[in-house]
Amino acid sequence: MASTDVPEAVPAAPGQRTPLMSQRQIMLVVVALMTAMFLSSLDQTIVSTAIRTIGDDLDGLDQQAWVTTAYLITSTIMTPIYGKLSDLFGRRPLFLLAIGIFILGSLASAFSTSMLMLAGFRAFQGIGAGGLMSLPLAIMGDMLAPRERAKYQGYFLATFGISTVIGPLIGGVFSDANQILWVSGWRWVFLVNVPVGILAITMVFLFLHLPHFEATDRPRVDWWGATTVVLALVPLLLVAEQGRSWGWTSLGSIACYVVSAVGLVSFILIERAVGDDAILPLRLFGYHAFSWASVLGMLVGFGMFGAMMTIPLYLQIVEGLTPTESGFATLPMVLGIMTSSISAGQIIMRTGRYGWFPKVGTAVTACGYLLLLWAVGGPLWHMMIGMFVLGLGLGFLMQALTQASQNAVPGRDMGVATSSSTFFRQIGGTMGTAVLLSVLFSVMPTNITNAMGDEPTMTAALNAALDPKVATASNNKAIMNKMWSPITTKVEADYAKGLDQATTKVDAQVDKAVRAQVTTAVKKQAAAQAAAAGQAGATASAAQKARLQAVIDQQVAKLTPAARQKALQAVATTQHVSVIDGRLAVDYSNADQRRHVVDAVVPELTRQINSGSASTGQSSASTSDTSFLNGADAALTKPFMTGFDDSAKTVYWVGLSVIVLAFILTWFFKVPPLRERSALEERAEHRARNESSAGGAVPEPA
Repeated sequence: MASTDVPEAVPAAPGQRTPLMSQRQIMLVVVALMTAMFLSSLDQTIVSTAIRTIGDDLDGLDQQAWVTTAYLITSTIMTPIYGKLSDLFGRRPLFLLAIGIFILGSLASAFSTSMLMLAGFRAFQGIGAGGLMSLPLAIMGDMLAPRERAKYQGYFLATFGISTVIGPLIGGVFSDANQILWVSGWRWVFLVNVPVGILAITMVFLFLHLPHFEATDRPRVDWWGATTVVLALVPLLLVAEQGRSWGWTSLGSIACYVVSAVGLVSFILIERAVGDDAILPLRLFGYHAFSWASVLGMLVGFGMFGAMMTIPLYLQIVEGLTPTESGFATLPMVLGIMTSSISAGQIIMRTGRYGWFPKVGTAVTACGYLLLLWAVGGPLWHMMIGMFVLGLGLGFLMQALTQASQNAVPGRDMGVATSSSTFFRQIGGTMGTAVLLSVLFSVMPTNITNAMGDEPTMTAALNAALDPKVATASNNKAIMNKMWSPITTKVEADYAKGLDQATTKVDAQVDKAVRAQVTTAVKKQAAAQAAAAGQAGATASAAQKARLQAVIDQQVAKLTPAARQKALQAVATTQHVSVIDGRLAVDYSNADQRRHVVDAVVPELTRQINSGSASTGQSSASTSDTSFLNGADAALTKPFMTGFDDSAKTVYWVGLSVIVLAFILTWFFKVPPLRERSALEERAEHRARNESSAGGAVPEPA
């Protein structure tokens, strides 16, 4: 029987369509859904902007991954569960429950005292977020026929766009503020959800009244299916997020693989046993369009979320933007998604056709990836063009795949089909994020080392690192410690050792030459004096020899410093060094001398780096923390930037390959025709027919 939320609809005459909801009712529901969607999307953008400040304040920056992982795991798992439960018990109570849980999770997160506590509360918050992400689309599918749905698509996209624009701004303001109303600024990142959530739950309670048609049989909840989907997905998502730090073949990762595989097999067996009562009925995969839409959704999620995670990193590391600025810099992608989604919606509304959108969407997305490859290393506006084109393609795809999933299944499965579409896209996104970030950070140390092995790059960087003015600058202190001090210390020590040896050699040569000259002169003078005294040829006594040697030593001591200084200066001029405190040394503040050292050591240094026999500082470890790049001299950061550029290109090539695979698969994807009626209208008509023929409600056929 129908629920008491709204008056029961009067059956329509054959061929006549009587809407179950007036235009005013539809608009009120749309406003309520927009408020809830604003709550969900605003939270994601605010938290991502402020997470670094939160980690610093709670002394757990190295644990921040658990905060995002916990939220991602619970929200992903709950997505299909909300869909199925809303099919059984109605959208309204489940949607109200989701918003309530989200508000409580936000309030608890605001008063966390450690990162692990925050991760736990974010996990609880994610339980509500799973409903906020999936149920609005299912409710729209219930209320509106597919062609009518396009008229309201712009409202939702505008809400998403506004939250994306103001989210980073609000997050930046909160994270930059020490206190607001005697509460730490970052805590308002979560507290702001409370008033917005109360507004959303009030509007949903007042305006969301959908007819609920249920069978006479008491609905059964697939608790075992829900348990095994948790068992299958939690280890998989956990290793996807943490595998890079654990090691993909570590004992912990292997344990996750095994538990996930056991959970997946158990889930399939249980879902097959419970049939239509399953959380994710396996019969849905018997619909060709639903199966293909799920596969394509995973591939699209892989490409979309992988790009959305790596692009902000590129903007912050290479372009030097702050987290807030990088959030604004990604607006071209949002604009592209909005433009193509609205355009697709209008085309579908007018023509009723959408079969060509998957092909066009994957092709345009692939072009977006090619533009990103072209933009790497170029000016920021090149990257913005790539983001816009990528967004265009994704907008076409998201609209078409959701439509295909909803139109492929019976109206009674609208909730589980819609949530499954979101679910598979999230799974693909999680895999894409894990794989592409793993690729990025795996190849980055090698690419940084290769960049340091390039002679022109190393020449410029080492010249800057050896310049005392550059090396001692406060903004270069961190990068010197991370990358360059180990190299410059060795270069300076090795070069100083060579100059010390040269100084010793010059000293010996000067002493020998001076002594020889003095000895000859003194002996000649002594011989002349002896001849004058009529003692020519006489053998000198021991005393005379001693006096003669003393004269020689005295003259040598007197003449050697000047001769030594002259000889050292001559060598210094030839070798482009200075004489400092009587020794050959490099004045690294002298550009000519510094350049001579660099030209002398770079060929051998780069050879050693390329052969793997030379240390390159801590470039491998430095990929886990890039704060040392902030404000550093461009020459010092060039090897890291070049390595990151090459790594980003590798990531985009992988993403492009996945999208190309999706493009190939779209040629085998036949979309189902659009419904003429909404899911609720179909179920109402079916119920009316059954009641007129059998005198009561009977279950819908699949």
